[in-house]
Amino acid sequence: MSKFWTVLFHTYLSRLKTKSFIISTIVTLLFVLAFLNIDKIFALFEDNEVKQVAVIDESGRLFELLLAQIEQSSEEIELQAFEGDEQAAEQAIQDGDVEGALTLSMNDKGLPEGVLKANTVTEERWIGPLEQALQQVKVMLATQQLDLSPEEVSTIYEPVAFERVAIEEGAKTEEEVAQATFIVNFLTILIYMAVLIYGMMIVTDVAQEKSSRVMEILISSVSPVIQMFGKIVGIALLGITQIVLIFVVGFLSIRSNANNEGSIVDALQLEQLPISIILYAIVFFILGFLLYATMLAMLGSLVSRVEDANQVVTPVVFLIIAAFFMATFGMNAPDSTFITVMSYIPFFSPMLMLMRIGMLNIPMWEIVLSLIILIASIGLFAVIGARIYRGGVLMYGKSSFKDIKKALALSKK
Repeated sequence: MSKFWTVLFHTYLSRLKTKSFIISTIVTLLFVLAFLNIDKIFALFEDNEVKQVAVIDESGRLFELLLAQIEQSSEEIELQAFEGDEQAAEQAIQDGDVEGALTLSMNDKGLPEGVLKANTVTEERWIGPLEQALQQVKVMLATQQLDLSPEEVSTIYEPVAFERVAIEEGAKTEEEVAQATFIVNFLTILIYMAVLIYGMMIVTDVAQEKSSRVMEILISSVSPVIQMFGKIVGIALLGITQIVLIFVVGFLSIRSNANNEGSIVDALQLEQLPISIILYAIVFFILGFLLYATMLAMLGSLVSRVEDANQVVTPVVFLIIAAFFMATFGMNAPDSTFITVMSYIPFFSPMLMLMRIGMLNIPMWEIVLSLIILIASIGLFAVIGARIYRGGVLMYGKSSFKDIKKALALSKK
């Protein structure tokens, strides 16, 4: 058992000290901080200067109406009545006297139209409100033509009353489904990325030891099976270390933004997320990683060079990608027969069953059955993988799936 811990801590500490791990961790933490504080970052670069817009009113009556709407809706736009023609307005834009020039006119139905000219038309922060204000002027004039009262207009534009009520006992409400969708999306991506990143670490670690002939020295003192599981658990701890750091930084950032109205944290309402889904996510994350890591370590033992690793592990990567896409698209129909059946298949259950738990009120026996199948599959792949690993680490040369048979034969010797 001491040899297992030696391999585990050697794998963990050697990877922990690498520049690639340190840099990737720092970059990820910076990304988390930027995402959770995106509103503050935008505020630093925002131009708070009031935009001057020249208005050429060809109708003679729209400027005052538009001005009244802008004064009610936006403090970032200042309209100026422009006496010159469009060419003079364009020159004013080029000289920097105004941000844009808006030409107003009436169409054949007596409704307003506008043409905005500016150096660029991508600045939605002031162009969008200007367009919305003109839209309000159009609505007002159209309702006057139809002789509608303000109450009748508000009735027309009032959103339809549409409430979703689940009558099944224990069914999740619309708000609970929305909250669960966010965390399931996030955790599905986390499982997907963790398996790809840390699973590939196991493969490359084994391949590097074989290519440098270190493996020949290791197997004389440490059992290949101990090596395999020591590497799996060591890199799993490495992944947990990085994920814990990310969550700590994320949690501290969430606490600092807890009272900031309009922030991304306020919009997500993370404090209302159900704890049960988080606990299920941890369980499925660990079991999913162990399943895929065992398969990747088994296939990695067949590889003699790091360059050949991608070719051998491609089928496993395709399984992970398939599970990710099924979970993503399955959110539109989590109770479909296809998603239900696939959620019991161990390759897909870490993502699909987690998605169903978050979005549906499924019986406990379904969750337990999925976990039993997943744990049994991990045990089966661990036994098979250990035998292939024992023989695979002794094989050199080109790698292919045909080598699995040779590896099993060598493991018996």
